[in-house]
Amino acid sequence: MKNLIFFFLILSSNLLFGQKLQDSDIDECSGLVVSSKKDNLLWVHNDSGDKSRVFLIDNQGETQAVFNFNKEVIDCEDIAMNYPKNGKPQLFVGDIGDNSARREYISIYKFDEPNLAIKSKDEIAVKNVEELRFKYPDGPRDAECLMIDQHDQKIYIVSKREDHVGLYSAPLNSKQGNIIILKKEMTLTFPGGPGSKWITAGDISRDGKEVVIKSYIFIFYWDRKLNETIPQCLKRAFDGLPYNPEKQGEAVGLTKDGRSYYTISEGKHADINFKKI
Repeated sequence: MKNLIFFFLILSSNLLFGQKLQDSDIDECSGLVVSSKKDNLLWVHNDSGDKSRVFLIDNQGETQAVFNFNKEVIDCEDIAMNYPKNGKPQLFVGDIGDNSARREYISIYKFDEPNLAIKSKDEIAVKNVEELRFKYPDGPRDAECLMIDQHDQKIYIVSKREDHVGLYSAPLNSKQGNIIILKKEMTLTFPGGPGSKWITAGDISRDGKEVVIKSYIFIFYWDRKLNETIPQCLKRAFDGLPYNPEKQGEAVGLTKDGRSYYTISEGKHADINFKKI
């Protein structure tokens, strides 16, 4: 495992892309994922306190359209993309935040990725939204990291507010209806204090070769080996990626080829940061 000295050295790398969010409605950006077709179009959302909506923005910070999936959300904390072999790309919005660790269940909202060509100042209703409900096998906990792996065909969640966080999974083909019990895959330990070990976001490249998990201070990176499962991959030592800690950075998303990544912080007119791996 890389030591903390290595991380402090890479913090000096400049990560600024030079653009800011223009839309003041995006004031607590907590999740982002790159769109299915264009690296310069991103899906983002706010966390607790906002409606059930996702924003399509470009990498210059301009909002292209806003889509409302019309559900009673509690605390949306991350977003991921699924690429079914037969069907349209799908967005999974993780209503998984639980600061007090009291929720009976968490929800993930699943729907087809909206049309990227639409530009509108009015909110657009999303149709055919599924709510997938999950429960932890070892009691409620806070989480802000949602990932989808096409190779394992699983949804992965990493808990946040713990010295030793948990990696949990559920089948990607989970159906709405009954509450599904997540499987605890393993425990992960990251270096440092709460700012460096509390996990706020993550992503897996669409080809499954790159994995990133983010805390408030570091971005941890794994170059996944052929035929490794995600738990097998995360058991190996990580590398650190260049990252200038943001005011409250809770969002990371890989580009289509998995070789670059965006980060955005909470706060109005936050910077859109971009870096190559």
